[in-house]
Amino acid sequence: MLGPVAVAALHREQPLPALRATEGSQEPVAVLCRLFALGRAVPAPEVDRALPRTGSGGLVDLRLAVEDEHGLVAACDLRPYATDEDRWWVVSDRSEMATGGPLPVDHVLGIGGASTTLASWTPRPRVERALDVGTGSGVQVLHLAGHAAYLVATDTSARALEFARFTLALNGIDADLRRGSLLEPVAGEQFDLVVSNPPFVVTPRRPGVPLYEYRDGGRAGDALVAGLVRDLAAHLRPGGIGQLLANWELGPGEGWTDRVAAWFEGAGLDAWVVQREEQDVADYAETWIRDGGHQPGTPEFDALYAAWLDDFAERGVDRLGFGVVTVQRPLTGREPWTDLTDVRTPVASPMGPAVLAGLAARTWLAEHDDDTLLDTPWQVAPDVTEERVGVPGGVDPQVIQVRQGGGLRRTVRLDTLGAGLVGACDGELTARQLCAGLAVLTEQEPGTIHTAVLPTLRDLVRDGLLR
Repeated sequence: MLGPVAVAALHREQPLPALRATEGSQEPVAVLCRLFALGRAVPAPEVDRALPRTGSGGLVDLRLAVEDEHGLVAACDLRPYATDEDRWWVVSDRSEMATGGPLPVDHVLGIGGASTTLASWTPRPRVERALDVGTGSGVQVLHLAGHAAYLVATDTSARALEFARFTLALNGIDADLRRGSLLEPVAGEQFDLVVSNPPFVVTPRRPGVPLYEYRDGGRAGDALVAGLVRDLAAHLRPGGIGQLLANWELGPGEGWTDRVAAWFEGAGLDAWVVQREEQDVADYAETWIRDGGHQPGTPEFDALYAAWLDDFAERGVDRLGFGVVTVQRPLTGREPWTDLTDVRTPVASPMGPAVLAGLAARTWLAEHDDDTLLDTPWQVAPDVTEERVGVPGGVDPQVIQVRQGGGLRRTVRLDTLGAGLVGACDGELTARQLCAGLAVLTEQEPGTIHTAVLPTLRDLVRDGLLR
């Protein structure tokens, strides 16, 4: 109904193109879009025609709308949400675009960028027990219902749980909803899959700075997410997976990998963290102040801006990272592995299948030595292409690299030996046999070839360029 231009504008909190697309139309989808998605008053007769069974009176009785002098006004945000396989309805509070002002601190968020990011990155194995920590309006539970037999969701906000209960009822999904902070409501329980879009936003603890329940967890800095990561170990079954989003604070000259790696020390969990973005403190403050519905150029915005900058300065923070955290409880007593990588470029969507495959590959590498790696017949994945770059008229390429079409969409530069090995990986000969051939061609000892290619081999297997 709206078209791609208006939809893109809505993602930027600009309703005018959508209003123009629906203006004057009596089609039910246009009327309901104006009412529930755009937050505009709609005359009762238009609603009666759009919903002939329920009618405007029924919406009021259901408390989905209220009456004012201009007609019916939605009391909540109600909109469709879909994947390629599923169609759902999501109910939440109205956005600042609909209300025209800053959000109340007990605002219940609907479908946002963070929730869709988490849904995309979550692996989807069939599991017995799944948990959503900080469920909000229940978006993640909708996804989990397709591959988990028993669902539990927690939230510290009673109001959020009411919205989640309504969302799940509309979609015929049953889940055990529990009120409490993070993992407290599931003390002593374990799960096969835990997902969380936690309240990870780093917010100043200062007078006059609103603390939004959906994004502020009541702890300073990134302590909440660090604690949640460590606490997950006790709630994952052996082989269980945790998937969550996180922010982390960084001081001048501090490497993000050092900061985040400390979260997992002694936790007993495999950890795979992908940093997706890094913002300076001013950019970060602007993003989240606007997220609360405060507009630049107003005294309220400037006061909040100053509070955020003062807080960061006092605590020695000059930038913040954002990323996706995947953890896994090992099935055996082996030492856990840690993989921290920075990927700012676009990745596959959904990423869940690549995350699941990446966990399996990293676990295999952790459980097998170099000899097993060399004695395996590897094959180049079907989404991998090779690029050779050279000067015009040159005989040999100056750069050889392989590019991954799916997953993290990595580009890996290869030296001559690495290119020779990868080019011959067809699933028939082992890596050791291929190295023997390279030793003959280059007149080197096989052991020298092994030492040279093993780091590249591990790197390519880790992210699925070789399988």
